[in-house]
Amino acid sequence: MYQPGHFAETRIDALHELMRAYPFATVVANATNCLDANHLPFELVDGVLQGHVARGNALAAANGAKVLVIFQGPHGYVSPNWYPSKRETGRVVPTWNYAVAHVHGRLRTIQDELWLRALLERLTIRHESTQPVPWRVDDAPADYVQKLFGAIVGIEIAIDRIEGKFKLSQNHPLTNRMSVIEGLRERAMDNDARLAEWMTKSIS
Repeated sequence: MYQPGHFAETRIDALHELMRAYPFATVVANATNCLDANHLPFELVDGVLQGHVARGNALAAANGAKVLVIFQGPHGYVSPNWYPSKRETGRVVPTWNYAVAHVHGRLRTIQDELWLRALLERLTIRHESTQPVPWRVDDAPADYVQKLFGAIVGIEIAIDRIEGKFKLSQNHPLTNRMSVIEGLRERAMDNDARLAEWMTKSIS
């Protein structure tokens, strides 16, 4: 990943925060003699990524493969009209702000049903937490759940290293950065509010 120094994020706690806040990631592997990308939700458990795939997925047969897992946080277009320095010098251009974490590691496949059930219960509890009546794995018929367990394989990725890039206008003076935050909040599209929050944290 291209990594200018002022955008490099090396704080593990900040990178873990991104991975937990945006758990739907892209897994890139050379599982079938060519680059293959899959998109999966992950749980970060004791510094290890855990998830599951369909048994027919190439990752299910990729035990031991080196993988790259990409977590993408909030992102958005930044207009040069938001910079006070545009009125002063005109020496500004459009850009895109974003926060990403690239996780490098080795994949391990898991077929243990108890492990899979524990993972699915954690995922369900987390993502059902906003529902008025959260759904639970036990809400489905036992024979149906048992059949589904036979159709999936657990995956665990031991993390070798993490590259973080938080491109949040750190290369601009504070007045420009504050104006971008204001511009994002006023535009209020897609990820704008979250991106403004991340930019605010990068200043404080």
